Amino acid sequence: MEGFLISVVLLSMCSFGFTQGCRMALQNNMDFPGSDVARVYASDAKHCQQLCTDHPSCMFFTFVRPDWTRDNRHFYCYFKVTASGEPKIQTPIFGATSGYSLRSCTPKLTEFPVYQNVDFLGADYKTLFTTNYGDCQSVCTDDPFCQFFTFVNGEYRQENIRFKCHLKYSWTVPRPPVIAALANAVSGFSRSIQMLQPKFAEECERSLFPQVDIAGKNFEEVAAVSDKHCQVLCSAHPRCTYFSFTSESFRCHLKENPLEMVLKAQNGVTSGIPARGCQLDDTWVRTPVEGVDFRGEDIQNRMVDSAEACQKACDEDDKCQFYTYLTEQFINRDYRRRCFLKRTITIPAPPKIVKLQNVVSGFSLTAVP
Repeated sequence: MEGFLISVVLLSMCSFGFTQGCRMALQNNMDFPGSDVARVYASDAKHCQQLCTDHPSCMFFTFVRPDWTRDNRHFYCYFKVTASGEPKIQTPIFGATSGYSLRSCTPKLTEFPVYQNVDFLGADYKTLFTTNYGDCQSVCTDDPFCQFFTFVNGEYRQENIRFKCHLKYSWTVPRPPVIAALANAVSGFSRSIQMLQPKFAEECERSLFPQVDIAGKNFEEVAAVSDKHCQVLCSAHPRCTYFSFTSESFRCHLKENPLEMVLKAQNGVTSGIPARGCQLDDTWVRTPVEGVDFRGEDIQNRMVDSAEACQKACDEDDKCQFYTYLTEQFINRDYRRRCFLKRTITIPAPPKIVKLQNVVSGFSLTAVP
């Protein structure tokens, strides 16, 4: 129950703090120490500000620039929250840039530049050779899966990978980071997610294999509420050739092996292949799941009379991606009939960013938030 208590405290703070006006200006060489709620990598302070804006509880942030010299925490983006919506302390320090969420601002498009001597490490799904980073960015922009890239130029120390263009993917599909069993809880998705799914004339057939595992070749594990949800996640990822879903742990194992697919009997596991031009079953979006908690990522909570009312509240909030409702029978009286509206970051975000000589990194020109 500690997690629920922390969530309610943060939400009460956020409901006050997010009433602050629009403050787009960045404060160079300024740190807002403490009050951290999360940390991610960002390419620069503007990218950090966009990530903070997309985060469910971030009010303000501090970004550690590449010219920071005190340690090696370059490209760290710290999300922060306080009851007042203001930093408790503001400390001048070289190498840090701070600012505020743009949640109260009129949305503005931001184009991120390319970054010299910066590597967006990991998340590769495809590589090829191009003559320069401009061509690499063009290929990334033309590829619907590509959100960002890293290009190795002609001066790179390892000759055999010079001019190599790495196309990279990060999740744009809204998905709960943790799914767990919880008695007298009901969870589900905003129906706006259903509208985002591609539409095909023919339904997929024989694409799920109940009580079957496909062994090995895992490249990523993510949370999923069902085998059908797992199939959608596999279909969204450019590396996924097939998947296995473990119902007991709500784990979706994404696998990559274009050469073979070996099935074996396994209780409690459903495996399958992604959609290739056919319509997937979308009942995972339309049907709430009882006895399941979508843990964390709260943007607000409210008292409502039913799970149906909670679903409606999520549908009507353009920020809500999924929700959890605690019923009248929930073990802790303080949380009964409480509806938690939730969202997660879906704008492009490299999993790690480091300094590296003679490489250039950047974003797809269609990946503007």
